[in-house]
Amino acid sequence: MTSRCDVAVLGGGIAGLTAAALLAAEGLQVELLEAHYQSGGCAGTFRRGPYVFDVGATQVAGFEPGGIHQRLFAHFGVPLPEASPLDPGCSVQLAGESAAIPLWRDPERWAQERLRQFPGSERFWQLCALLHRSNWAFAAQDPVLPPRSLWDLQQLLGALSAGTLASGLFTTATIADLLVLCGCSGDQRLRRFLDLQLRLYSQESADRTAALYGATVLAMAQEPLGLWHLQGSMQRLSQALEAALEAAGGRLRLRHRVASLERHGSGWRVQGNGPADQPFQLEAAQVVNTLPPQALPGLLGDALPASYRRRLAGFPDPSGALVLYGAVARERVPALLGLHAQLEWKDPGSLFISFSAEGDGRAPLGQATLIASVFTAARPWFGLQEGDYQRRKQAALSGIQSGLQQFLGLQPADYLHAELSTPRGFAGWTGRPFGFVGGLGQHPSRFGPFGLASRTPLPGLWLCGDAIYPGEGTAGVSLSALMASRQLLAAQGRQLQLRT
Repeated sequence: MTSRCDVAVLGGGIAGLTAAALLAAEGLQVELLEAHYQSGGCAGTFRRGPYVFDVGATQVAGFEPGGIHQRLFAHFGVPLPEASPLDPGCSVQLAGESAAIPLWRDPERWAQERLRQFPGSERFWQLCALLHRSNWAFAAQDPVLPPRSLWDLQQLLGALSAGTLASGLFTTATIADLLVLCGCSGDQRLRRFLDLQLRLYSQESADRTAALYGATVLAMAQEPLGLWHLQGSMQRLSQALEAALEAAGGRLRLRHRVASLERHGSGWRVQGNGPADQPFQLEAAQVVNTLPPQALPGLLGDALPASYRRRLAGFPDPSGALVLYGAVARERVPALLGLHAQLEWKDPGSLFISFSAEGDGRAPLGQATLIASVFTAARPWFGLQEGDYQRRKQAALSGIQSGLQQFLGLQPADYLHAELSTPRGFAGWTGRPFGFVGGLGQHPSRFGPFGLASRTPLPGLWLCGDAIYPGEGTAGVSLSALMASRQLLAAQGRQLQLRT
């Protein structure tokens, strides 16, 4: 089968769905290619009997007025999926302590909580708040970072303000640098708390997380922003974007795994295998790639410029994940924690725990799904003999359950369902190299102006997703999809502005 289109979008996660719907809404003929049987990627879901589990992402941002998801769905004319704000956004339990630290949605309540939890740290939080306000005002102007053309630079300059220029002094700083500046570097309990929160959103600790990125993610749980819990499952977000794509005339092709990209005339030839392993060939004037950039060498082969190949090879690996998908009786879920919690734990690592809400469609009434995830190095899970793999997997499961036993008092007999996914499982589910679940990590050397650009050296090839500014999460990848879509259209002399 050979067909043609204006734009081929590779990967049907939230970034790919967003880019495809935006470009189709502008009248372009768009084909969205997804290897799996459903869209959503790391924000997809699966079912086990009466339970619905969110594969990776379990919460969303950007549903508040002016947030990226609210703006996009207003633009598409599609209802925003039903969601409720999380309060607390998360509860953080440090090792050896009996009570968790709740991140309240109300800014004043959170200010009082952090003053009680971390006395003497207010200068640090105030500096973070200043940087966050500047960052958010900058991001609201839809800048292009890093700029790689005159048009990109014009968009960046148009988004700058006096506050942004002032915060630019911290471009190469880390969150740990802010602690030193504010006289808080000796507060080890605060540092442990920050390391837990920052690793969740940036894959880096406080001494390696860019200050400008960290200042914003530390404020994500509070109004006027906030974190949200989707009714039904995370799949509702991708289903709503599918509806927007279909209404705009774009097409989603499931079970289409892309194997190669090659230049073809002034455009691109995309080849791979479709349903029943039948080969397909698609000719496209433009390609938007949402797959991890680590996949580009395999897709492009010798067509990838050597300097670009070296840059990609120089990036450290993103994280993999170990995830326990479980179910327990509702009475076993501590109500005071909210729906999301972190536990400082050593083996196999600190846990991020998500519970379903009563009546949200993920579990029968009186029961709850429980998802406990741990970041892990991904590559070591590959190349193992089957016996070694199963032993390592069982050890990881036992370690996670031990943490949950200490944190929640859960005994083995309490689980109504329990299974563990490793990076090998994520590689099979998402098609991402080595089952990577994150982007490049928000170190100052890879954030903002120093990051990987959405505009590649190859004409007509664009990138978006969690490795591209502004980073991870459904809100981050949607913003990157908007940025890449604006660049693609601008190259054709067209302008994309979101309708309100």
